[in-house]
Amino acid sequence: MSSPGGATEVVILFEQATLAQQPVFVPYGGTHWAVLALGAGGAVFLIALGRRHRGRDTARVVSRGFAVVLVAFQLPFQVRALTPAQWDLYESLPFQLSDLAWIVAAYALWSHRWWAFALTYYWGLTLTPQAMFTPALDAPDFPHVAFVEFWGHHLFVAWAALYLTWGVGLRPTWRSLRVTLAVTLAWAVCAQTFNAATGANYGFLDRKPANPSLLDVMGPWPYYIAVEFVAVVIGWALITWPWVSSRRRARADTRESA
Repeated sequence: MSSPGGATEVVILFEQATLAQQPVFVPYGGTHWAVLALGAGGAVFLIALGRRHRGRDTARVVSRGFAVVLVAFQLPFQVRALTPAQWDLYESLPFQLSDLAWIVAAYALWSHRWWAFALTYYWGLTLTPQAMFTPALDAPDFPHVAFVEFWGHHLFVAWAALYLTWGVGLRPTWRSLRVTLAVTLAWAVCAQTFNAATGANYGFLDRKPANPSLLDVMGPWPYYIAVEFVAVVIGWALITWPWVSSRRRARADTRESA
């Protein structure tokens, strides 16, 4: 009978052999464009689905079904990352902002709570697309599990944000922006504290990713952290203002017609 350690070694050797047989993911290669096209097509479908059921008794059922699918997809990957064969202190823990994003997105789909929607809206429509267009993915190409996990993870969060906003009809406010900034800053403090204690780089708060990204034009560490924060505040304000303005115009039109 083989020992648990021997079984782990067999798994590791098998995965290494599998990696050697598969091509490495190439940014802006065929599979990258294919998955971006999938993301666009899925977004159109989900927005149409949300609009079709908006205001009906089935709206909550559809939204909660989406939440269940998201959790059913993501949870096995998180469990897998914590197994002895995959464990890595610097990558396995759910300390990335994207790890928090899928949990919040699932809860937002299930509950439609304003604060959960707010986090999903801002994270899913700005930070998640950035990861999709400049992917930090040093892994084998499709259909390897690392490829499926990375892209499925980010697509589901972006889809949730689009579905809740343009499908279900939820809207952000200036309060939504303030709460999301506070939660994001709290996450950054916790992640940076862990990074300082362990030498990890969760959130790319200590080092830029090896792949090209927007951080490359924001200067060296630690200046790019401050530049990124300012860019995030401006970007989030820009995607909040149209909704707030439209509500003000609607209220003014209602008062004039009364």
